[in-house]
Amino acid sequence: MIVYGSSLSPFVRKVLAFGAEKGIALELQPVALGSDEPAFLEASPFRKMPGFRDGDFAISDSSAIVAYLEAVKPDPNLIPTEAKARARTIWFDEFADTILFACGSKMFFNRIVAPRFLKIEGNVAEADLAEREQLPPILDYLEGIIPESGFLVEDRLTLADIAVASPFVNLRHVGVGIGASRPKLTTYVERILARDSFRSMVERETAYLAKTA
Repeated sequence: MIVYGSSLSPFVRKVLAFGAEKGIALELQPVALGSDEPAFLEASPFRKMPGFRDGDFAISDSSAIVAYLEAVKPDPNLIPTEAKARARTIWFDEFADTILFACGSKMFFNRIVAPRFLKIEGNVAEADLAEREQLPPILDYLEGIIPESGFLVEDRLTLADIAVASPFVNLRHVGVGIGASRPKLTTYVERILARDSFRSMVERETAYLAKTA
């Protein structure tokens, strides 16, 4: 199975971590933003990361990909089957992919992607506004709902935790912290990102970005 993209994308990172937790071997084929590589375009016609291929089957969108991986290898179960737990898991996946990502991407794109990789000036004001006004309510929400178990759904690791933790790597890359006033969230993110499915990937990203600084 092939994943097209870069793990610097929270969506690609989510798929890779999900596959690792499932014990599924995924081959990452690096592609750049806006790539016109034929294999990538076949999997992702609108050039959105990640693209995915398993034999003659190709698809894009991280949520579609993890749903496929869950179906082809049901154990260990990472998308609950109980109705309420499944709905909550899908909510957290959507929350991470839209609300959390939309905020974090303003910082990551304008402070790292634009100046370092696209060689254009980032919108620093937009990044600062996102960090100052848009991010705190999102962090406060998470601080208030994390269960004592340290897992968002069913007191065990699910897609919800993988999806929510992934964008926090990008916040780390731009030096944005969670804050001492949110100890539950700080501990939660640190524990999820310390898992084998994330740790080495994040270390490689950090080393790579250090070379581009």
